[in-house]
Amino acid sequence: MNKSNVRFAIVGCGRIAQRHAEHINKQGTLVAVCDIVKEKADALAEKYNARAFYNIADLLKNAKDVDVVSICSPNGLHATHSIQSLKAGFHVLCEKPMATSVYDCGEMIKMAEQVNKRLFAIKQNRFNPPVAAVKQAIDEGRFGKIYSVQLSCFWNRNKDYYENSWKGTKDLDGGTLYTQFSHFIDLLYWMIGDVKSVEAFTGNYAHQDTIEFEDTGVAILSFYNGAIGTVNYTVNSYEKNMEGSLTIFAEKGTVKIGGQYLNELEYQNIENYKIDNLPEGNKANNYGNYQGSMSNHDKVYENLIDVLTNNASISTSAFEGLKTVEIIDKIYSAAKNIK
Repeated sequence: MNKSNVRFAIVGCGRIAQRHAEHINKQGTLVAVCDIVKEKADALAEKYNARAFYNIADLLKNAKDVDVVSICSPNGLHATHSIQSLKAGFHVLCEKPMATSVYDCGEMIKMAEQVNKRLFAIKQNRFNPPVAAVKQAIDEGRFGKIYSVQLSCFWNRNKDYYENSWKGTKDLDGGTLYTQFSHFIDLLYWMIGDVKSVEAFTGNYAHQDTIEFEDTGVAILSFYNGAIGTVNYTVNSYEKNMEGSLTIFAEKGTVKIGGQYLNELEYQNIENYKIDNLPEGNKANNYGNYQGSMSNHDKVYENLIDVLTNNASISTSAFEGLKTVEIIDKIYSAAKNIK
């Protein structure tokens, strides 16, 4: 298998699938797409000269020329679709969150091992230049012992965003941390470490007629390495996204990665060290009336193809996808809903 002929199928032809198709088209070949809404599948298939399927069983049975299935279906279907695709003999790239339960993540990993196929998880914020630079500095020991961390996720998601959509439902969406902020939670695990215990409060202030879960939450975390941290998140930032930031206080330095999407190095004071000459990152995913996380799917696909063709090391393992879901599960399990 060489780089130019890795062949992909996409399951779920919604907004994020358009981004996947674009990058697949640049780096490999999109040969099949699938959506239960015929018009969506047909439109994407026509754009990239791919075959359209209208249920996943047909796709998996008939698209034998596919190497990798990219799962872009609603959150609550990620586990089912990934397991079906692995079982049918394909590698899988699963959009975030990997699943909406820790158990399902475990089943996905077990299936991948059982059939000896790769299961890739998407954590594109790891590729943001300031995030990668701070992670490298942490790994090199430049911060010394990490004392505490503050994660702020202040976005806007209005009624239009949730209308006529699976988003906002408990079964298919799962919660604000799963759909909006799982990439941010992943960075806590990746940069600070695993979470030991959680205290949390959640509430639904502005979306009571729109969504089946919280639109706002506050959590206090203690990490196994002794650090403590807070997570403040909301989708009630007035009219537009305000901030996505991570501040780290450590023995030998303080740093804040900010901007709306963890895309700017806003503050740094590190002993005998300075992060500079950062390349400009990719732009945020733009969906018209709202914006999502940074668009680093190109790097996700580069890594995936590198792993399959050159035996490179994987940038985000399925185990790390599971750990993100585990931390979100800990927050939701601990949360006292006050509104």
